[in-house]
Amino acid sequence: MSTDKEQFLKLQGQTNPYPYLIDVDSAKGIYIYDKSGKSYMDMIAGVAVSNVGHSHPHIIQSIKKQLDRHMHVMVYGEFIQDSTLAFSKKLVSLLPEDLNCVYPVNSGTEANEAAIKLVKRVTNRSEIISFRGSYHGSTHGSMSISGNEIKKQAFRPLLPDIRFLQHNNINDLDQITAKTAGVIIETIQGDAGVRESSPAFLKVLKEKCESVGALLIFDEIQCGMGRAGKLFAFERSNVTPHVLTLGKALGGGLPIGALISSYENLKEFTYNPMLGHITTFGGNPIICASALAFLEVLENEIIFFEVEKKGQLLVDILSKETEIKEIRRVGMMFAFDMISFERVEKVVKRCLELGLISFWFLSHPYSFRLSPPLNITEDEIIKAGNIILQAILETKND
Repeated sequence: MSTDKEQFLKLQGQTNPYPYLIDVDSAKGIYIYDKSGKSYMDMIAGVAVSNVGHSHPHIIQSIKKQLDRHMHVMVYGEFIQDSTLAFSKKLVSLLPEDLNCVYPVNSGTEANEAAIKLVKRVTNRSEIISFRGSYHGSTHGSMSISGNEIKKQAFRPLLPDIRFLQHNNINDLDQITAKTAGVIIETIQGDAGVRESSPAFLKVLKEKCESVGALLIFDEIQCGMGRAGKLFAFERSNVTPHVLTLGKALGGGLPIGALISSYENLKEFTYNPMLGHITTFGGNPIICASALAFLEVLENEIIFFEVEKKGQLLVDILSKETEIKEIRRVGMMFAFDMISFERVEKVVKRCLELGLISFWFLSHPYSFRLSPPLNITEDEIIKAGNIILQAILETKND
């Protein structure tokens, strides 16, 4: 009989030739446990998904409570469902008043797909502007507005009328014109190796969009939900977008995305034509119960000053290692530059053997990344830092 590993590799479509192959048994807090009983410090949190760790009791309780009532009952938009409405109320209550209407979807990439459609519908224009180094998802539309040309080339032709500008280059913003429907930007570029959009740049960007009648979209799928040391990363700049997309951590460990804008903008999906955007499972009651519980945990238990403090503690530990050439950190988003991809690969692999999960970037191969749960303790930060230092030391002569 074939092993689970053999069946996994044969029966499930693979994303890359070298998967981690941890045979997961359970997960709790910042740890994942395999079927042999080995524990792994999850310092990547499912790539910025498990922001309050695994199996948080409030989230689990909320899922079970909704599960006892009902699961899917109808495609999104037809029935009133308590958990979906409560989730939307809570999310809007945490946002500026212009972001007052939520369209829940299934993932971050679907939120970006819907955002592209929305800005075209509102403005009656077709040009979308994005930025070099960006990553907005892997479906055709979201890939079209992402900056990694290597990942895109095999799937062309993609969407037309896409223009890419240089990130944080104010002079490039003159290319935003009356032909532009919308500009999409990650408040903090994740896949490019943690590159924050400067407050001055975002301020001029919004002014330019408003001067030509274009809509500004902030993609906070990865950097939102406390990850940047604020509830929303745009709070670091005091610049509010016209459209916001969320995903990843928002579901408390379950798959969700959200498109958020004004009621006036989102009602454009309702008429001319009707069903301008539709989703079968968007707003699923189980997932919205989990998302609501996650927002409550984030609001009541996470102290954002502590997120910054613990993030800096990890930087202080790892900055002692001379093989780390540069560290970029925003909140609990980290990029650690090393001399080569080969060096990064060895360190990431050795960390895994030592019981710590790190990862790399699609578009920044000579860095390794960390995005631990926000409620990690200082003692756990110190333990993780020492494991990473050990991995670097032990692989220096490999």
